[in-house]
Amino acid sequence: MAERIEQRLEDRIPELEQLERVGLFTRKEIRAVLRKASALEYKIQRRALRKEDFINYIQYEVNLLELIKKRRARIGYSFKKDEIEYSILHRVHSLFNRATGKWKDDVQLWLSHVAFCKQWNAKHQLSKVFSTMLAIHSNKPALWIMAAKWEMETRLSSESARHLFLRALRFHPECPKLYQEYFRMELMHAEKQRKEKKEFEQAKMDLGEFNYSEEILNGEMARIVYREASQKIKGVEFQLAVLSIAKLFDFTQDLQKEILESLQTRYADDPLTWDYMARRELELGALQPTEHTTKQKKVSEMAQREERCCAVFDEAVRAVPTEDMWKCYITFCLERYNRKTNSEELKQKRLERTLSVFSKAHESSLLPEAHYKQWLQLLLDSSLSEKAVEVVEAATRHFSQSVEMWQMRLQVLIQLKRDDVTQCFEEAIKHVKSKGTLPLWTLWVEWSEGTNCEEDTEALYQRSLHATTPAESVTMKEMYLDWAYRNGGYKKVKRLFASLCENRPFSLDFFRKMIQIEKEQESCKMLHLREYYERALREFGSTNTDLWLDYIKEELSHPKGKPENCGSIHWRAMKMLQGDLVEDFVSKYTLLQTGHL
Repeated sequence: MAERIEQRLEDRIPELEQLERVGLFTRKEIRAVLRKASALEYKIQRRALRKEDFINYIQYEVNLLELIKKRRARIGYSFKKDEIEYSILHRVHSLFNRATGKWKDDVQLWLSHVAFCKQWNAKHQLSKVFSTMLAIHSNKPALWIMAAKWEMETRLSSESARHLFLRALRFHPECPKLYQEYFRMELMHAEKQRKEKKEFEQAKMDLGEFNYSEEILNGEMARIVYREASQKIKGVEFQLAVLSIAKLFDFTQDLQKEILESLQTRYADDPLTWDYMARRELELGALQPTEHTTKQKKVSEMAQREERCCAVFDEAVRAVPTEDMWKCYITFCLERYNRKTNSEELKQKRLERTLSVFSKAHESSLLPEAHYKQWLQLLLDSSLSEKAVEVVEAATRHFSQSVEMWQMRLQVLIQLKRDDVTQCFEEAIKHVKSKGTLPLWTLWVEWSEGTNCEEDTEALYQRSLHATTPAESVTMKEMYLDWAYRNGGYKKVKRLFASLCENRPFSLDFFRKMIQIEKEQESCKMLHLREYYERALREFGSTNTDLWLDYIKEELSHPKGKPENCGSIHWRAMKMLQGDLVEDFVSKYTLLQTGHL
């Protein structure tokens, strides 16, 4: 092994001598490079190889190349690249080849090699890397697409790109993304040939041996790809994706027409087809802006286009009366409403249209739950509070088990300061199952704190503890404790704390809140603090290091604290904490002792 390493280091000597001779590196730096290279070589020559060692070596060589590049720019020296850079590049490629040969499944390693080849313009080497990578990772369509795009865009070889796509489709005959990119590539190839032909004609050159097929120039190859794909890939999403690609090229009108006809024939009942056809009306018949086009005319023309869109959507919800279809219609209306416009008339039209669509969807019982919230917000923003109350009542009738719907209704009633809030809360609790009712209870007690007397609020807190699940009651206990301190003072909160401690579960914040309350008192008693810490440690002592450290700090800093207790607290922590938490506690305790925590 040593002889092999020595040989590899000797192979470096010519390039290092050149670096010193031309003044890019000093003799001291050359020695440092040799030392580092020797250490890295030993790591990649041992029996138990590690991927990290190869990555570190490659990174070192890449950094060396970058440094040489910067120094060349600084001193303005651009010769001897064959003897210096090319030698290092060859070594990096060799390291990548060894690493990818050993860890073939690591795609990131292959992609790093690809990125390196692109960065240093190693086209011949990159071609080999793609070839080997695709032989091993033929099950990943994204890699085939990457290789084909490189062939098309960098090497300008549409033939090689086509060959790669055809190979990829043998492995993935039903991959939509592959067909989309193959379709795009054929259109790019046609566009490239059209430009070439146009330039030749403008220059009045004899085309001679250049034979430009009219079929290829008109995108016939892309049409073949599309037809083949349509037989294998079902779904409107693919058709729309291909159509959006075709629209990027100005010579594909016939192809777009064919895709559109196929879309309307095969997927007439799909909401996405109707959505596309409706939105298409925005693009069709748009006025070409001229100097004499007035602002009013633009607004009028936009309103007409939107009306045409809505006419298509109206037909759509009659033909396909589904929740998804209404969702598409509502989304379109909201998008148009949220668009900025200086015309108040257009904004008002958009608002009326949106509210009308919401109402129709609701009447059809096909309005999704999530859209009620948007409808409600729109009504409140438009100061239509009575209508908002009607809508939210209808929503809770339709989705009587939904906590969100009830929460929404209650928030509206509270916001409008209605008298029937308590009645609505009772109705909500009756309809919704106990699990998941926490948002309703928190909203109820928060409202009660600002509206009802203390006795009613306390009764509500007590009721919430029994009505919520044990896990949810933890939050209610924290809120109850906080409210009791704000409204009844220290004595009341202390009695409540003792009462609440009788029923598990608890949260850490529950105990921390009580500790904080105790510390805020003028006569803060260490005896009480110890009691609260001990109670907290019984519940969370095995999983929380900070609690132990806070207890120790309290004993050290409190006027009535006992620093001699810190040893026994430390010993108990070491016994009680689980797994890696012991190490974490030891390191933090050391920092505390040295005054760094």
